[in-house]
Amino acid sequence: MNTYPAEKFWTIPNLISLYRILIFPFVLYLIIARNEKLFSIFITINLVSDILDGVIARTFKMQTRVGAKLDSWADLGTYLLAFSAVYVFKWNQLQPYSLTLIIFLVMRLLSYSVIIIKFRGLIGLHTYLSKITGYIQGAFIIALFLFDFYLWLYYFALGIGILDCIEEVIIILMISGPMSNVKGLYWILKDKQK
Repeated sequence: MNTYPAEKFWTIPNLISLYRILIFPFVLYLIIARNEKLFSIFITINLVSDILDGVIARTFKMQTRVGAKLDSWADLGTYLLAFSAVYVFKWNQLQPYSLTLIIFLVMRLLSYSVIIIKFRGLIGLHTYLSKITGYIQGAFIIALFLFDFYLWLYYFALGIGILDCIEEVIIILMISGPMSNVKGLYWILKDKQK
């Protein structure tokens, strides 16, 4: 579960994650400057590159511990940017349905807090459910900024996100040390029974 080939920093997936971290201030500036059009382009690039770095890392066996951490930090930055932009640009559309968003954000904050308190930093569990959640929430953000607000996709993205947060908190409470690329709670329970 935690096995990696020889650690290399300068891999394509790590460079993609590093790009997502380094572009953060510029994309934040676009939000502050209220440049929704340009923000939409860069958040789409961030979300698509998030998918790409994981696919490339797994396909070409380029997974590294540092890559998992970079990806986790890049994911956190992308989350902050996306939800800040939702508030700045799209709050009028989402406000009537904001309770679900608030529940999701509280759950996400709880999962990050449990990880940071227990392991004194972020770790990238990268469970199957978190990957699926990322794809669905990314699709929602892209649709919201490039097309329109789809209520069914909103509820689906946040509902699966809440389930992902619950799974992550349970896993973090169950494991004794930092782990990356954990398949999910089922596999953790299965390993505990051995």
